Amino acid sequence: MTLDTLRTLCLSMPQAEETQPFGPDVLVYKVAGKMFALTVPEDFPPRVNLKCDPERALELRDEHESILPGYHMNKRHWNTVVLDGSVPAVLVREMVRHSYDLVVAGLSAKARRALQTG
Repeated sequence: MTLDTLRTLCLSMPQAEETQPFGPDVLVYKVAGKMFALTVPEDFPPRVNLKCDPERALELRDEHESILPGYHMNKRHWNTVVLDGSVPAVLVREMVRHSYDLVVAGLSAKARRALQTG
């Protein structure tokens, strides 16, 4: 998966936005002000940090060399995925959706309703 494809995927999530709260070198994808993905465009190969259920995070790390504990993140809840082609694109898409869904699930009921009404 390319960085452009990843950006398009992240922005396709309902009401997702791309921000740069850590400066121009880091792209952060948020929903309702909460981060669900982070990438540094200058990294080669591209990488993305994604939130993940802790048990699933460990499983994915065991199954794929290019899925690592989240760099500069809470390693229990975040994975870094190296987009070197070894992780199937379908799995990356699933992981982005999972990260987004975890963040939405953690929102207040009022914030979730606001997302549904757009």
